[in-house]
Amino acid sequence: MIDRRGFGKALGMGAGAAAVSLTGLPGGQTAYAAGSASATPAVHTAFPRLKQIRAGLLDVGYAELGPARGPAVICLHGWPYDIHSYVDVAPLLAEAGYRVIVPYLRGHGTTRFLSERTFRNAQQSVIALDIIALMDALKIEKAVLAGFDWGSRTADIIAALRPERCKALVSVSGYLITNRKANLDPIAPQAEHTWWYQYYFATERGRLAMEKPDLRHDLTRFVWDTVSPTWDFDDATFERTAAAFDNPDYAAIVIHNYRWRLSLADGERRYDGIEERLAARPFIAVPTITLDPERDPFTAPGNGTSYRDRFTGEYEHRTLAGIGHNVPQEAPAAFAQAVIDVDRF
Repeated sequence: MIDRRGFGKALGMGAGAAAVSLTGLPGGQTAYAAGSASATPAVHTAFPRLKQIRAGLLDVGYAELGPARGPAVICLHGWPYDIHSYVDVAPLLAEAGYRVIVPYLRGHGTTRFLSERTFRNAQQSVIALDIIALMDALKIEKAVLAGFDWGSRTADIIAALRPERCKALVSVSGYLITNRKANLDPIAPQAEHTWWYQYYFATERGRLAMEKPDLRHDLTRFVWDTVSPTWDFDDATFERTAAAFDNPDYAAIVIHNYRWRLSLADGERRYDGIEERLAARPFIAVPTITLDPERDPFTAPGNGTSYRDRFTGEYEHRTLAGIGHNVPQEAPAAFAQAVIDVDRF
């Protein structure tokens, strides 16, 4: 594996400047300049040939880059995104010597359920169990887990409940493990407005919008535009990801995920024990870097202080100036640098 200085050289070939520490802050916090989104052009548009593997309840589609015997990094996407969020991150990490795995989550891309009879469940615990099953299938005992949105939540859960499988963690937006009871309480009006699509998906109109291709396309594009206000992406970039939404289970998975979070849909009783542990907001003790994108409307105020107490191991917080919600695709160098750095804690 090349060292951090060598990694910095690897970043200088147009993938965007490596994040540079601007100001030391108390409590393990750092302000980072990732460069404006428009100044971080995409270098790659596609992964090499995708792979498939049976893992748990799924036939998982995934991209793999880097040496087969390198230390593993698993990069997890969110909604409404797919593996292309890591299309520039993965080559950077592969060049640094990592074996990089980027899976489609259930209901996305080429990932399929093995049985038509399986309930299309998207509660938080089952997505985490999908990733553990994938690690088992790939014979990966331990990995650095890195994610945003649904991917952050999934990585947080594994880090909290299965720390023996998580070497270190990069989590955008910090601690995202869902407490459904707490989710029943109203929040500030501006924050409620930001979550408009959760409430839309609670209606039959919202479900139909996810099922109808044209409406789904326009809705997800609108989300991209609003949550990444500084990212100057082109139509082709969105369309490459939108193809993953044609998965036959996509609408069912998305609707169940958001309805479950609001206690409007049930999960499966066999996962109740896991969910009870998650509702208690378990601590995360593995080495962690949390990333807050400055221009993401979901970024909580306080520069990470709202979730700092959940992380009890070696820890650093970074704020990415000028970056919106889709951090790995908007600021691939800063994201990859966080993976490299947390692996060396």
